[in-house]
Amino acid sequence: MEAAPEPPRIPSTRHKCPACYKQFKRKNHLVEHMKILFHSVHQPKCAVCQKHCKSFESLRVHLTGPLAKASCLTVFSEQGCNHCLKIFDNPNSLSTHKEVCCLSAPAPLGTTLPCAESENKISGVVDRNNTARGPQAIAMDCEMVGGGSDGTLDLCGRVCLVDEDENVIFHAYVKPQIPVTNYRHEVTGLTEEHLKDAVPLNEVRDKILEILYNGESISRLRLDGGKGRLLVGHNVKQDLVSLRMNYPDHLLRDTANYRPLMKTNLVSHSLKYLTKTYLGYDIQSGVHDPYEDSVSAMRLYKRFRSQDHHDQLKEIGYQKISNGFDSYKSKELEKMSPSELYEISRSNYRCWCMDLRQPVLP
Repeated sequence: MEAAPEPPRIPSTRHKCPACYKQFKRKNHLVEHMKILFHSVHQPKCAVCQKHCKSFESLRVHLTGPLAKASCLTVFSEQGCNHCLKIFDNPNSLSTHKEVCCLSAPAPLGTTLPCAESENKISGVVDRNNTARGPQAIAMDCEMVGGGSDGTLDLCGRVCLVDEDENVIFHAYVKPQIPVTNYRHEVTGLTEEHLKDAVPLNEVRDKILEILYNGESISRLRLDGGKGRLLVGHNVKQDLVSLRMNYPDHLLRDTANYRPLMKTNLVSHSLKYLTKTYLGYDIQSGVHDPYEDSVSAMRLYKRFRSQDHHDQLKEIGYQKISNGFDSYKSKELEKMSPSELYEISRSNYRCWCMDLRQPVLP
């Protein structure tokens, strides 16, 4: 007796994420995935296969790591830039790009500037025309000396501010409000002589705030920024604490805590690592220089601010992105196609590219 033929197998439906290509058996699992991952046009994306990644570090692993996708690895090794991770059409375009993308280190100020000369290094405190293309940015870096009985308390001993063109607009040695017990000379290059006739901390703080406020009232600054300047730095909140100074969070641009520049587990990279990886030169090989560090932070900010997501945003539509998943019920979301889910997904951080597009809002 012949055996009955087996019924044909019905292939199971797989729901594929249109951003990272992960597949799910159930639609509600895809929906939950989209809610958690915050996929958007602002995420770093492979220029070969268009896969979205959480950070530029994970994108680098995708392109060049030990488990890199073969087709992406092949294209990137021949046509990709190791610093910005962009892909170019031909070797000539890549070669021309690398000349611009790989930067040289700025000349450090050193520690020979007298304090009197430092105090006079101020320019353009108020710029009434700086809102033409979005708020101007100022990069700041502080060098810390030690206070307290064991010298572990961070005190600002030196501060430098630069504008977007890398001009020094303020530089001063700072006299802390409590005694210095460790000058940390190997790192800061500072000695007792440097801070002997330094500018008092409260005067330095007032001058920095004058530059950052740019003639704007504090109420407007806290509301939407107004003419206030963006403050760029690496772990900039630590610098603000050392200066005993407050500045609105929505006006801070921190290279240590910007999600695309962090490790995949959301741990910060050092400024030294970020500069070498994305700008192509070394810093902090000896004494740390606040000008060199503030310029490096500014260059990182400008590089990642210049990413052009505007065309993709226009295709998807600002309104859909602004609504997000919260505007829909679960059953409505499960009826949507993967591409429709992607269209309403939004980023969980403010992309720096928006600084050139829209007013700065909290």
